[in-house]
Amino acid sequence: MKFSKLVPNVFYTDINDALKFWLDCLEFTITHDELKTHRPFCVIEKDGLRINLFQDRKYAEEHHPEFRLVTDDIQSVYNKIAASHPEFLHPNLNKVTLRPWGAQEFAVTDTQLGVVIQQW
Repeated sequence: MKFSKLVPNVFYTDINDALKFWLDCLEFTITHDELKTHRPFCVIEKDGLRINLFQDRKYAEEHHPEFRLVTDDIQSVYNKIAASHPEFLHPNLNKVTLRPWGAQEFAVTDTQLGVVIQQW
């Protein structure tokens, strides 16, 4: 058995919050757009990663996922986000920090989920 990709679904009360975070801050792009429908939805992608974003209040209130994005240049990712979107830096991990398990990490958060940016 072989799989080629994991594609998570993330639910937001207001999908515009997701777009500001994922498109503006993390620089993903929309590859499928149903944002102007009665159930707003889109697919975003970057560097081979794919995420489905949905506007659905019920599911948004029930699900609060956390993701990890791995990079090989954490300092440049941090510098770019800290300069352009400091409001997304997570208060508990708002600087690049060497963690006890050996990875350098910092975290960002929006209205729905947390994302740990990590470099081994």
